[in-house]
Amino acid sequence: MLALLLSTTLLSGCIFMKGGYSLSGASIPEGAKTFSVAFFPNNAPMVSPSLSTTLVEALKDKFSRQTKLKLVEENGDFAFEGEIVGYSSTTASVSSDNYAVLNRLTITVQVRFTNVVVPENSFNQRFSAYTDYDSTQLLTDIQSDLDQEVVKQLVTDIFQAAAANW
Repeated sequence: MLALLLSTTLLSGCIFMKGGYSLSGASIPEGAKTFSVAFFPNNAPMVSPSLSTTLVEALKDKFSRQTKLKLVEENGDFAFEGEIVGYSSTTASVSSDNYAVLNRLTITVQVRFTNVVVPENSFNQRFSAYTDYDSTQLLTDIQSDLDQEVVKQLVTDIFQAAAANW
């Protein structure tokens, strides 16, 4: 009885798709074996020095951990390229006496995704994510941590767009 309950629960948590299922929510076509991630240059007017590397490594890590695709240098069955086009810190919340309470760091990337196996799933899309931080903190003091937090959101959105076609 326990085995039946466990297998039913496991299967109901899986996402079924053409060609198989995945516990991570990824819907990778059967013919896809590899992925590649090109360097994303930082072309935003305001630049965070390590942002390009942080983004590229996070994208590689996400696909390595959550799919069976093998990372290759270039021309993967799933190929990602693009650029960082926006990086800004703006006031997100103001107190009753007109002082900033929260600031918002927003990062925007343009992603060109090529799906060699199912070309109609390819896209050229802009992704944007943000996080708020206390206005008493200097961005330069917490920039690395904020960048990682926003990149995590961006990579999740990119992963969903490329690999979760359900």
